[in-house]
Amino acid sequence: MPLDKKPIPGVRDSKTLSAAQRERLDKQIRRRALTIGLGAASVREIDTLNIYYATVLAMKRAVTRAGAHDFVIVDGRHIRDFEKHAGPYRAVIDGDALCYVVSCASIVAKVARDRLMAKLAVRYPGYGWEHNAGYATPDHRAGCGRWASLHTTTLLHHHKRILEGEQTTFDLFADDEPGLVAIPIVVSGEPLLEVGIPA
Repeated sequence: MPLDKKPIPGVRDSKTLSAAQRERLDKQIRRRALTIGLGAASVREIDTLNIYYATVLAMKRAVTRAGAHDFVIVDGRHIRDFEKHAGPYRAVIDGDALCYVVSCASIVAKVARDRLMAKLAVRYPGYGWEHNAGYATPDHRAGCGRWASLHTTTLLHHHKRILEGEQTTFDLFADDEPGLVAIPIVVSGEPLLEVGIPA
């Protein structure tokens, strides 16, 4: 985002905004941004690398697609050796609530994710992706009991335990995964470029 312009009114942590507010702000952010880079990781990469390393890979792709930059701000904890790829950077816990540029990035990322989920909901009905974005809501769990084509092995194993009645939690942001800062958009075998998200 340009440093010589006033912040866009209403930009804040994307989790505190409605989908309609994010859509409106996304348009303004895209018009004003000097550059935007979106990154994703595939289901296969998550199963091979684990969610933490696949997330870091998606972040590296986003930084690369953003192009030339002087500095990177990461929403979350320090990522070991990330500077080798991204250059100078700073990790800010709760960055989407504390840093304007990270709030902008969070809004753009959620809008891209929601658009992808809406397309997937049409193509693969039954998961409820049009309103749950892949989170473990009751209708999503029910869909996972019927279909499994677009989930990682790790998440399918967790869903199977939930469907069998186990009352455990699955925290992707647990302390044993330092530096996890974002959940990439992951779809197996899907042409992510059709919605402007790099494969």
